[in-house]
Amino acid sequence: MKRRTLLAALPLAAPALAQSRYPNRPIRFLIPWPPGGSLDALHRQMFEISGRDLGQNFVIENMPGARGTRAAMFLTQQARPDGYTLAHHHLSILRHPFLTRQPTWDPVTDFSYVMQVTGFVFGTAVRADSRWQTFDDLMREARERPGTLTYSTSGIATTNHLAMEDILARREARMEHIPTRGSQEGVTMLLGRQIDVVADSQSWRPQVESGEFRLLSAWTPTRLGSAPDAPTLLELGFGMSVTSPYGIVGPKGMPPEIVDVLHRSLKKALDDELCQAIMRRWELPNEYLGPQEYLAFAQERVPYERDMVRRLNLSID
Repeated sequence: MKRRTLLAALPLAAPALAQSRYPNRPIRFLIPWPPGGSLDALHRQMFEISGRDLGQNFVIENMPGARGTRAAMFLTQQARPDGYTLAHHHLSILRHPFLTRQPTWDPVTDFSYVMQVTGFVFGTAVRADSRWQTFDDLMREARERPGTLTYSTSGIATTNHLAMEDILARREARMEHIPTRGSQEGVTMLLGRQIDVVADSQSWRPQVESGEFRLLSAWTPTRLGSAPDAPTLLELGFGMSVTSPYGIVGPKGMPPEIVDVLHRSLKKALDDELCQAIMRRWELPNEYLGPQEYLAFAQERVPYERDMVRRLNLSID
């Protein structure tokens, strides 16, 4: 009887093991920005490749608004740590808790760090028919006529907002900040002459390449091959470059073995020639970090973000 009972139980073991295999259903990925641009293109290509590797689709959901924090809110408030909800993670998530007195999240311990991917290519662009031929021209007028010129960024207290305010402070200049819901909105506003300058990631690139916009400065460590005449902030004497590295995280408490499965598959996808071609096309920096290194980066970066918020006296309350 014991032998017959054991044999009868054996067929049930395989389905039970199969059900525990990760992943066994589609994975939801949240991007806290509107569709389009280098970030969207790279993520979608990565997930197409990784989806084939894992045997499950990634379902991408764009969640713009709230200064790029809606995805983080969902992870910390609603998502289960089962590996089926992931999100794009950026420096504003590390900075956000210091901008408000309201309870939010711990930027280190309330997320499971999977992989840092790359960073943004930021710059300042104006219309080609504008009166500013150089970045120094722009800064000079912003100093002589404080608060009369306008610039857009992808939101209040975003990395590019903080960087632009830092740049202006170093030249004792002042411009009015016009926050938007995404960098493409700033491009549209500049095309419509509603603002003077875009200080954002490279949604301005098609217009720079077509000759509609002029790139006055690149925030990358070296000059861009696509805009070789635009000097870097380092060349302009600011002693800084800004790439705002970003990556992929899940909710707090994801099992290490699931993090490992995701990291291995996503790193394989990032290294694929199709993804590398996108990085070359958009001149994206190599900012890859594995799970432990990405977590260590967050731990080291948080004090800097806290201090910058205090120094610039920023608040969203």
